[in-house]
Amino acid sequence: MANSMREYWALTKPRVVALIVFTAFVGMFLAVPGLPPLRQSVFGFIGIWLAAASAAAINHLIDQRIDRVMARTAHRPLATGALKPAQVLAFAVFLGALSMAMLISMVNPITAALTFASLIGYAIVYTAWLKRATPQNIVIVGIAGAAPPLLGWAAVTGMQNQWDWAHALLLVLIIFVWTPPHFWALALYRAEDYARAGLPMLPVTHGNEFTRLQILLYTLVLFAASLLPFIQGMSGIVYLIAAVALGGWFLVLAWRLWRRYSEALARRTFRYPIWYLAPLFAALLLAHYVVR
Repeated sequence: MANSMREYWALTKPRVVALIVFTAFVGMFLAVPGLPPLRQSVFGFIGIWLAAASAAAINHLIDQRIDRVMARTAHRPLATGALKPAQVLAFAVFLGALSMAMLISMVNPITAALTFASLIGYAIVYTAWLKRATPQNIVIVGIAGAAPPLLGWAAVTGMQNQWDWAHALLLVLIIFVWTPPHFWALALYRAEDYARAGLPMLPVTHGNEFTRLQILLYTLVLFAASLLPFIQGMSGIVYLIAAVALGGWFLVLAWRLWRRYSEALARRTFRYPIWYLAPLFAALLLAHYVVR
């Protein structure tokens, strides 16, 4: 029983989903001047987590053939045979249905609609089609993966005015341009894995050097995008300092990787964005409530 629970938990990609729901959590608190309403916050947070977990499980289901031939994913529950496809499908549908029921009944319809669109965008459009169709897959699907701050914002405001959309989408933009350099760094040192699986990731189709240049260019765009909350007056000097420091080190890594490739540096450039995004959004939260 304990083993089965661990396998089901693995289906939800807990570390990835934790980062996703944290940005949604920050979106909730940035959306209002004081504390967000309790019911919408709690059920919105749980509903968004359930939807992200459902999308992750669907990703496992659709990618089971690929996962078996890639060293990075060969340990996943479907790849090892620890779980059957029917079990994973039932689990994903249950989580998704529970998420939608909770968001519609306890939060608001706009949050449910946006969350459902994000789920379908990642789990179906990206996993079943874009991932296999174009080396720009991670760029195009970025809007679905970047949606959580918008979902959190919608949960507590219902997106009643244009400023809700403008500010929430600014946060979405940051995650949108964060995604390609993060995942392309992974693809650099896993290029053989992706080629063996038949996936047209950028290093496979355009080569190592071109991918490194794209990582650097997107990191420059990310640095600029991360300054927008300060420029727009959403946050003050504390956030600006954090954005410059965190983004500056990301640029250093991207620059070094562009100048001279090494697998160790590619791994660092993949891992650092995970530690970049959480503190950046935490700085937004700190500036919102403590000191601007």
